[in-house]
Amino acid sequence: MGCRTVCLLVLCLALWATPAWTQRSLPEKEAAAVAAAEEWVSLLDSGKYEQSWREAAGYLRDLVKEPRRTQAVRAVRNSLGGVISRTLKDTSFKTSLLGVPDGRYVVIQFDASFENKKSAIETVTPMLDKDGKWRVAGYYVK
Repeated sequence: MGCRTVCLLVLCLALWATPAWTQRSLPEKEAAAVAAAEEWVSLLDSGKYEQSWREAAGYLRDLVKEPRRTQAVRAVRNSLGGVISRTLKDTSFKTSLLGVPDGRYVVIQFDASFENKKSAIETVTPMLDKDGKWRVAGYYVK
């Protein structure tokens, strides 16, 4: 196999293994929010519900107290089963959303597949928290 063929094969494998959201050009604020969302949902994927609450946006922690929120998320995720796949579907930067204070939000939708729900839309909404970090303020699976 020639050098050119090997290089092409390596490039194809690298593109295939790269998450979909890095393959398209996202504005910096959206890319940072997506990275925060992916890190946060990985906590859910591994059953670290209490830690996901501690790392959520202050707004969410103030709105819903930890034991109640952890029980609700555990119930939803346990019914879905383990995550099989998750790919970025859409992102949308917002400064105003219904029912929450104005701020900086990125509404992120993932096409997801779980053991007990083969086709789902996972919506994760990080907000720019008071300390300047993107933290999840909303999570919904449809």
